[in-house]
Amino acid sequence: MNTELKLSEFARFAWFVLAYNIVVIIWGVFLRASKSGDGCGQHWLTCHGEVIPSAPELKTVIEFSHRITSMLDGFVVIGLLAWAFLIWKAEKIEKNRLVLKMAIGSFVFVIVEGLLGAGLVLTGNTAETLTAARPFWMAGHLITTLVLLTFLTLTAWFASGGKPFDFKAQPKILLLLSLAIAGILLIGLSGSVAALSSMLFPSETLTEGFTKDFSSTSHTLLRLRVSHPILSVTIGVYLIFLAGWLKAKAIENFRVSRWANVLTILVLIQFAAGALTLLTLAPIVMQIIHLVLADAVWITFVLLAASVLPEENSFSETKFPVKAQSSLSEM
Repeated sequence: MNTELKLSEFARFAWFVLAYNIVVIIWGVFLRASKSGDGCGQHWLTCHGEVIPSAPELKTVIEFSHRITSMLDGFVVIGLLAWAFLIWKAEKIEKNRLVLKMAIGSFVFVIVEGLLGAGLVLTGNTAETLTAARPFWMAGHLITTLVLLTFLTLTAWFASGGKPFDFKAQPKILLLLSLAIAGILLIGLSGSVAALSSMLFPSETLTEGFTKDFSSTSHTLLRLRVSHPILSVTIGVYLIFLAGWLKAKAIENFRVSRWANVLTILVLIQFAAGALTLLTLAPIVMQIIHLVLADAVWITFVLLAASVLPEENSFSETKFPVKAQSSLSEM
């Protein structure tokens, strides 16, 4: 079997690993939203001091099953790394080296993700417990998840024929992409605060929720919650215009055009999902949909950036502004 065929099979496996990680994330959201994070007590690796919990409550089943899916995820990513190493060892070329680097990054951050999950359990920052450190634990967990998804996405991308990046050839684009990354991270961080505050301080009506958001006597988390929709709309609009800008700049690049269109559509859907989540007071099903869309937006943004950054995609600046204005006016 030649190296190209092996890489093609590996690429399919890499996309599967990415999809499986989304499933693990979804179950993690359900775990948090259902307040089942303390289902195994403050025990890790064991559950209430047992390898397999006996006579478990429902929340114990939810927590234990999340640990099982996370453990399987670790083995799956180890398999991804081992396979990437074998491909690189068979033919030490640039493409295979990039795949191996991304697989190593995936392995590192799936380990970090597991350790952060363990830290949340061992420090008791689960379910309805609120400590001064919990928002920081959640922020770290969120950022690690996004970095993990980035490495997994790029592993699959390079294995599927993606080209190496050139970070020096397009400084303007790199700056705009960096701003988008910072913006998406801000949305994610504010979203984790909003989700935590909604879980710990639930409201019976939308009016009650708004009153809590602007009350000087409310907990700081509640008063920070309003930043999430503001940041989401502002940065979401920026992403839409950035996608149109990049699509116009790389007008002959099918991959850029495709991922720019997908990103725009996903952001608009996310706007609707976010509004519905707010209006329905964030039921579990809407929290899951909202987070899945957020992960989809992030992955699509990574794929768009990966389509733009190769050196071969450098375009002349002189012709672009007219095309860009025309493209944006048609949106």
